[in-house]
Amino acid sequence: MDDITRNLPRVIADHVSAYNKPDPEVFLATFAPDALLNDAQREFLGRDAIRAWANKEIFGDKVTLDVQRAYRHHGQIVLHAKVDGTFDKSNLPDPLILTFYFSVEADKITQLLVSLNKVSWQPMHG
Repeated sequence: MDDITRNLPRVIADHVSAYNKPDPEVFLATFAPDALLNDAQREFLGRDAIRAWANKEIFGDKVTLDVQRAYRHHGQIVLHAKVDGTFDKSNLPDPLILTFYFSVEADKITQLLVSLNKVSWQPMHG
């Protein structure tokens, strides 16, 4: 695995920055037109569906990301981020660390899976 925490690809850096500014237009521009996003076991296909989801659940809830670690794994980018915002945090761990699994082609996100994992990531040994 290639640790890229301090050297994120431009599209991923722009994606994270769009949460924190906030900038819905930059956020949406990071996705391919036919991108697939899966959040909390719900699928959103294409920019229109992703925009509707993000307007409510990212920008409506003032979600911010604090990248904890990121790495390349078999051509994919896996990013762990501390997530905050004005959303209902009942029954969620504190801090809330979500894992973002990115597929990128031609400098656009083609697929993004967001997961609250039960076991935190640990370094792999030999």
